[in-house]
Amino acid sequence: MSERHTYRVIVRGTWEDLTEETRARLLAEAADHGMASMRFTEEGSLSYEPSPLKHFSMRFVVVSDAADGEEMAGAIAEDRAETVLRGLGYGFGGLRSTVTDLDTMKINRKTRPRR
Repeated sequence: MSERHTYRVIVRGTWEDLTEETRARLLAEAADHGMASMRFTEEGSLSYEPSPLKHFSMRFVVVSDAADGEEMAGAIAEDRAETVLRGLGYGFGGLRSTVTDLDTMKINRKTRPRR
């Protein structure tokens, strides 16, 4: 069995071909999808600004084989985003992802000066 890594993936995109109904729904739910909703989850969390209603982002946690790398984690997250957005009936396009491998991330800790 190969090693598994945990990735945080931000998928960004643009709203496209929104109907008046879906536009109204997005605007009505905008308060639920602002800065406070930005969390990395397996299901994804959607965030966007209501004015102008143009761009959105979704945050995902993806656990996959380390050998598959960040590119595969991004593809998995983009697939999840498409599934969620289509399920909600939202038109979208231009998906692109930014991936961070939490298992290889370097953490710089502040150290106290020696006395």
